[in-house]
Amino acid sequence: MQEADIVERLTKTEERSKSNTHRLDKLEPIINEIHTMSKTMVQLTEELKHTNEAVSSLDEKIDRMDNRVDSMERSPVEDIRTYKRTAITTIISTLVGAFAAGLLVWVVSYI
Repeated sequence: MQEADIVERLTKTEERSKSNTHRLDKLEPIINEIHTMSKTMVQLTEELKHTNEAVSSLDEKIDRMDNRVDSMERSPVEDIRTYKRTAITTIISTLVGAFAAGLLVWVVSYI
């Protein structure tokens, strides 16, 4: 190689080096922003995990509350059924008792 070729190649290499340096200087803030965004994404992911855990806990509490509300809603219906059963039993017992008393009075009056 001749000296002119070496100088030409060295000049091209220096120009390329300057061009690459400028390109790297432009990319450095972008890379820093990407790192910042990556850290932010990690934090958001952690917060999302905590939120999902909280939602899961709330779902369990809501299920328990639903069961309690269902029980509370059924309670008056069961009470009404018990009252009806008691009222019907009382009416039937009263009628049977009256019939038995009437029959007893009738039997005693013929004796």
